[in-house]
Amino acid sequence: MNNINELYLKLNSLCVFNKILEDDVVKSLMNYISNVDKVSVDISVKNYSKFVSRLYEANGGNLTKYIQRLINDDENVFIKYKSKEIEIPDYLKESVKNEILILSETAKLSSTELKKYVEWNGTLPDYDITDDKIEDIYFERVSNISKYGYGIYSRYYMFYLNPKNKIMPVKNPDNTKLADLIDYEYEKKVILDNTIALLKGKPAANILLTGDAGTGKSSTVKAVVNELHDEGLRILEVRKEQLHEIPALLNELTSNPLKFILFIDDLSFSKDDDNFSVLKAILEGSVSSKSQNVVIYATSNRRRLVKEKFSDREGDEIHVNDSMQEIISLSERFGIQLTFNRPDKATYLNIVHHLVDALGIKYDKEKLDIVAERYALMRGTRSARAAKQFADGVESGNINDIY
Repeated sequence: MNNINELYLKLNSLCVFNKILEDDVVKSLMNYISNVDKVSVDISVKNYSKFVSRLYEANGGNLTKYIQRLINDDENVFIKYKSKEIEIPDYLKESVKNEILILSETAKLSSTELKKYVEWNGTLPDYDITDDKIEDIYFERVSNISKYGYGIYSRYYMFYLNPKNKIMPVKNPDNTKLADLIDYEYEKKVILDNTIALLKGKPAANILLTGDAGTGKSSTVKAVVNELHDEGLRILEVRKEQLHEIPALLNELTSNPLKFILFIDDLSFSKDDDNFSVLKAILEGSVSSKSQNVVIYATSNRRRLVKEKFSDREGDEIHVNDSMQEIISLSERFGIQLTFNRPDKATYLNIVHHLVDALGIKYDKEKLDIVAERYALMRGTRSARAAKQFADGVESGNINDIY
């Protein structure tokens, strides 16, 4: 039996990491190595090229990196036990060690090694391998699981609930940094400090960010995640109509070793909205919603989250004042409330200067201020969003009377 046949048997012996064998790249590799001495040359060429083609499509053609990613993403019994701090039997530990070595051996298979089993003088495609110590990397990640996570959470850090209420990764996340956001220093510090407390396992509050549209509320939350995701922070965006899913999400995420922000953007309710009661129960700390690793951050353009009409203050309900107090007190159930006020002229221009300076564009300050102020007035508002849109116009050349 040659080495490649031996490796094929080893891969088939995987138990803890058995799901990896279902991966398309791995399946095509195994199909090739299992048939190298059983099929004609043309079939071997086809099988080899199919494997490399899938590897190219998967990550550009690095087998070591690809196998490493599969290992990191794998949600197996070992990593689940580790995350829940369940005692792991010795036989399971031994299986993991042996299987990591098998996968490491697979990850170091060079294209030169694989091609020698094809008795053909033509040209076959190559791919890369690296000297990464797969076993060392994996066990280092396992020992710091609260920082790295596992499964889908090990590769991505921003998520959303799709229309079927399934957690999906944001593959191209907003990369705004805190340094990109000008002013609102107090508000940024409060959110950052609260989130760091969450990461350290200390009591952390739910936060409500209110204020005018375009003032940077959502951007600040996402910037904090960009700053801290390497420390084990993840964010999951939930739409208002999905609030009823939060108790189930909390049950799922509570056992995860990472820390999570459940993010609700642009929150508001009508008086009879059923989602109002759902969120109220969650913020009050019902039994199903208690979690030490999850906080809720919500933004709203309204200070009072429930839309009121004058007619709501009338009607035939006996205890009207009690009902109104219940409606307007929802925002008070957030432990921290921050207001992002619309910037004044000086603050707005300061944001514009920072953004245009960051582009490396030289300009006449007096002209820039005049054009930027005119831009804001045309849109009826001074805001961080308006400043960003103005800077984008300068960069694209659509705004050029600033020199």
